[in-house]
Amino acid sequence: MKIGIVCFPTYGGSGVVATELGKALAARGHQIHFISYNLPARVDIFNNNLFYHEVNVSSYPLFDYPPYETSLASQMVNIVKNEKLDVLHVHYAIPHASAAIFAKQILAAEGIYIPVVTTLHGTDITLVGKDPLYEPVVSYSIKQSEVVTAVSESLRVDTYKHFHVEQKEIKVIPNFIDFSKFSKQKVEHFKKLIAPNGEHLVVHTSNFRKVKRVDDVVKIFAGIIKEVPAKLLLIGDGPERANIEQLTRELGVNNSTTFLGKQDAIDEIMSVSDLFLLPSEQESFGLAALEAMACEVPVVSSNAGGIAEMNLDGFSGFNCNVGDVETMTKRALEILSNAETLAKFKSQAFLQAKKFDIENILPMYEDVYESLCTAHRLA
Repeated sequence: MKIGIVCFPTYGGSGVVATELGKALAARGHQIHFISYNLPARVDIFNNNLFYHEVNVSSYPLFDYPPYETSLASQMVNIVKNEKLDVLHVHYAIPHASAAIFAKQILAAEGIYIPVVTTLHGTDITLVGKDPLYEPVVSYSIKQSEVVTAVSESLRVDTYKHFHVEQKEIKVIPNFIDFSKFSKQKVEHFKKLIAPNGEHLVVHTSNFRKVKRVDDVVKIFAGIIKEVPAKLLLIGDGPERANIEQLTRELGVNNSTTFLGKQDAIDEIMSVSDLFLLPSEQESFGLAALEAMACEVPVVSSNAGGIAEMNLDGFSGFNCNVGDVETMTKRALEILSNAETLAKFKSQAFLQAKKFDIENILPMYEDVYESLCTAHRLA
């Protein structure tokens, strides 16, 4: 099949999932056309089945803000016609789904049919999308898509709650891990550099927005270090970083905390870690936690959104109420204070992550594409 994938090219969860999906589909013989304003971060264009089409937005004095959605829709129209695509798969509702529906309608006027698959990832629904200014467009785009998927049951429920799409079926297809590319690495020398005295390594990665509650990460770590030797690794960057740096100084844990900034080799860092903290206020899935579990790192998280569907409470880690720093600290110490318990949770975290192996999830998307192509052939 020839599949167009529209996504953000950044390191965010939706972009990562879209690019890894496209690469895996290409490896199975499908022809994949990425459409975005930049080359997606994880795309290797040196593959016979992978193609990249840039969306150029011209700058005119008339526009305070360049009309990206219009340029995107026009590019989709051109690529569908020139490359003879079978399916358009758009990731993130705003602005990709609405642009895809616009493109579909333009093509229909020329007698060309192109089905649209829309995958909802989280903040496009729970934060941005439910803004009254966007709700009519998002609702219309969902209803006009041939297939709509969500990365968790929680997100599916939220979509029905916030949008007028009760009659539209939404399929749950969870996020995934490609274990052939992301797994525990043998980098013990790295751990000795960071924790020369055998300290436990506690890790968190995010974009440092308030919704991630990175301040809770620091507070939990401050409680952990009172009981067991440990160090905190913070991966990522964002608007809250300066506040978090100040909090580490106020709580006296700055000398045990390392800010690593944005990193590409996440699996190497996870491979030497002992515990992942994810106390977010909202998560549609929690891909960062799944990546940790794939590297045999147990997770202490909030029970927000779809996290509990992925992090199995009492097995791969623990889920606690949002903001309950005291309980999260106790659960973290329950895992870290005993070597046998830690080993058990590490093993179980990996077993839970294997349920989300891309080899289990990829066929779900292929079935969606095949059903659409078959229905069109029979029409």
